[in-house]
Amino acid sequence: MADALMTVIAPALFALLCWWFGTGAILWLVRRPPATFAWSMAALTVLLGLSFWTARLSMRDPSEQGAYLAFASVIVMWSWHEMAFLTGWLAGPRRRALDAGLRGWPRFVQSTQAVLWHELALAAHLAVLWWMQPAQGSHVALCTFAVLWFMRFSAKLNLFLGVPETGEQYLPARLRYLASYFRRGPLSLFFFLSVGISLCIWVALVWQAQHGQTVVSTGWVLLASLLGLAIVEHLIMAFPSPMQKLWSWAMP
Repeated sequence: MADALMTVIAPALFALLCWWFGTGAILWLVRRPPATFAWSMAALTVLLGLSFWTARLSMRDPSEQGAYLAFASVIVMWSWHEMAFLTGWLAGPRRRALDAGLRGWPRFVQSTQAVLWHELALAAHLAVLWWMQPAQGSHVALCTFAVLWFMRFSAKLNLFLGVPETGEQYLPARLRYLASYFRRGPLSLFFFLSVGISLCIWVALVWQAQHGQTVVSTGWVLLASLLGLAIVEHLIMAFPSPMQKLWSWAMP
């Protein structure tokens, strides 16, 4: 029983810690003086290169240690993209607020221009991981990045279509113009559709594990935990919450 609990608890806590500390670290770094950005990006770029190597190793290692290595490698990769975006180095060709009064397709075009380079970089990164993935081996790294990418894309669409809590307080001062592309308002149909599908997938994963229809491995728990945290992030957009207190140390 103890071994079974640790099979679930340890990787779930690891995923939670990576989510909490990784988010806080980036929020802290992007609030440092701009003169520090070059050093931060240089250090993260070195770690990015290292993470490709460790991800490649994890793809050939189906063990518990390989799953942890894969998950940690992708968190480092994702941190690089977040830092590059929030410092404005890899955002989009449009670097100013949404034109007043725009609606419909023109609003969508300008919103896309504001984040285009970031989105293309994420898609290219996912394609590289797909190319790196051997036919036989662990898929934890590829699946981790895919979950992050799909759920982040869903979150951005929900911010565009409208949510009660847009989270503009997380934007650093130099990117406050991005808040003009968010829509604060009632939940859209897409919100219920995206959260509903994600929740159904998560419930199905848990149901299969409880009924012995899948092997509850470390990699499985890491991915299920990450999907659950991504669903929580979506729900935060629907209800006023003091979630920013979780990262008060990173947001002076």
